[in-house]
Amino acid sequence: MSSTARPEGTSSAVSRLGFKSGQIVQELGWDEDVDESLRQEVEDAIDGELVEEAMEPVDVVLLWWRDEDGDIIDGLFDAITDLNDTGYVWLLTPKVGREGFVDATDLNEGAVTAGLTLTSTVPVSAGWTASKLVPPKGPRR
Repeated sequence: MSSTARPEGTSSAVSRLGFKSGQIVQELGWDEDVDESLRQEVEDAIDGELVEEAMEPVDVVLLWWRDEDGDIIDGLFDAITDLNDTGYVWLLTPKVGREGFVDATDLNEGAVTAGLTLTSTVPVSAGWTASKLVPPKGPRR
C-alpha cells in the first residue's frame, strides 16, 4: 500500500481523522444538518455504529457543534464525560461563512476552560471542519 493509499471506501478526510476498526465512537450533537456521508465513512472505518449513550468508556467523541447550540464549554464537558484515559474529541463545526459557524476564539477559550488542548484542525467536508481536542495526560478523575 502506498503512503497515499487508504482503506477502500474511506475518504481522505476520514483517513486523516485516524479512526480505526474496533474503536468505540460516541456521537453527540447530531441534527439534520450533519454530513451523513462523513458519518457513514466513520462507521465504515470503525467497522461499527456510532453510539449516542455510552455504556462503557469510549475511544473518541464525535461532537457536532454550532454557534446556536449554546455554551461550547458545557458541550465540551459533556463530550469528555465518557472518554477513556486515552480518548479524545473531534469537534465538528460549520466552516467559516456557514450558518452556525463557531468563532475560533470561542473554540479555543472553550477548549482551555474544559481542560482540553487543540492539536489539529482538518477540513472534513464542504460544510464542516474537525478540530481534535485532547485532555491532559494521566487520569482525569
